[in-house]
Amino acid sequence: MQEKTRSGIRWKWLGIILIAVLMVGAGAAVYRSRKAAPAGASAPEKKLLYHCPMHPFYISEHPGECPICGMSLVPVREETTEAAGMEGRKSKKEEYPSAVPGHATVTFTPEKIQLIGVRTGKVEWLNSDKEIRTVGLVRAAETFIYNVNTKVEGWVERLFADFEGKSVRKGQPLLTLYSPDLVSTQEEYLLALRAQKRLSQSPFPEVAQGGDSLLEATRRRLLLWDIPPAEIKKIEESGRPLKTLTLYAPAGGVVTKKQVFPGMKVMPGMSLYELADLSRIWVEADVYEYEIHDVKVGDRAALTVNALPDKEWQGRVVFINPYLDNQTRTVKVRFEFSNPSLTLKPGMYANVLLKIPLGRQLAVPFEAVMNLGDHAIVFVDRGEGRFQPVEVKLGDKANENYYVVKAGLQPGESVVTSGNFLVDSESRLKAPSQAAETMPGMEGMPMPAAPESQGPTAMPPGHKHGE
Repeated sequence: MQEKTRSGIRWKWLGIILIAVLMVGAGAAVYRSRKAAPAGASAPEKKLLYHCPMHPFYISEHPGECPICGMSLVPVREETTEAAGMEGRKSKKEEYPSAVPGHATVTFTPEKIQLIGVRTGKVEWLNSDKEIRTVGLVRAAETFIYNVNTKVEGWVERLFADFEGKSVRKGQPLLTLYSPDLVSTQEEYLLALRAQKRLSQSPFPEVAQGGDSLLEATRRRLLLWDIPPAEIKKIEESGRPLKTLTLYAPAGGVVTKKQVFPGMKVMPGMSLYELADLSRIWVEADVYEYEIHDVKVGDRAALTVNALPDKEWQGRVVFINPYLDNQTRTVKVRFEFSNPSLTLKPGMYANVLLKIPLGRQLAVPFEAVMNLGDHAIVFVDRGEGRFQPVEVKLGDKANENYYVVKAGLQPGESVVTSGNFLVDSESRLKAPSQAAETMPGMEGMPMPAAPESQGPTAMPPGHKHGE
């Protein structure tokens, strides 16, 4: 009896062990079936996403209109989801990781590249010039300004240059002046001339020489009083003193100041006229402190005025002020330009362009650079729709449409020149998810989605309105 009981217990335990083995085998089969789906299993669903052409950062799972601008949403790309629900997808490791904080390398389809209008340009070597633009004021050149005065006392008899602004030629008469001192000196000259003729016949050389010396002394006095040799010759030929002295223009130009009138008494040294030769003019302009170290005397410059935008004058730097203006932090630079037709008028505002040769430099198109305040970046086209943000160190602006590159880029690289603001927006949006994917232990984990809005009346679980 006892032996039958023991035999029953053994068979009972054998049954329990067999059932456990069968359960473990079934669990393993289920696990393998979940891990590798059979050939006849349904393919993962394809889910179409939509975004706004004007605001590509807005993405929706359903077609409709953009809540920002009202434009119709367009398909952007397909994403794979499991039939059971959305699962985190593991991102492919980037071949060109971003080294710019807050930015990520982005990849676009050809359709999206065309949609947002991405264009590229080349980083290349150029014989570049640094351009300095400034605005100056046209003024008469001081080295071409002449003052007309007299060295004798007298009265103005007649004016030929009788108003300011009148143009005169060199040697043209300006006025006539009556001077008693001048008349008496002329009479002395005539007496010395007659005496020299009589004494020249003397048999004594000393007497003849004395007559010559007296005539020369009187003639020198007339010359020192600015009486031209032609006037002295008239005195000699007529044998009578001239009542008035004629003053002539020392140079051609424009009468900029007239301080004399008919009948007016003038004194020696008194300024009568100021003449300015405007065939060459000066332009004085302000150059900023950070640019003045590139400017040198003799540098070529081009000038334009708003009144004649299609005409250009060529000149050069003639003077750089040794002092800096403490308030404007600028330095006065003087340019000289030829003005034979007198088109440039003193007082005009003029635009001045200086081109400083920099030699052969590596340059990037101006449109490609995005200035972020303390640093600048460009997006480099890595091919297959990939655009990598790269921080660059820039030098001076070159040839108006380029920046000199000091570090960050290589010759021949393609950079985004149009649509880079939209590329930058996408790069900023992708940066947080890319940072999470590259954190230790976080690869393949999806970023948490923002909670859906439940409206202003949303309450915590387990609560009712009114509680």
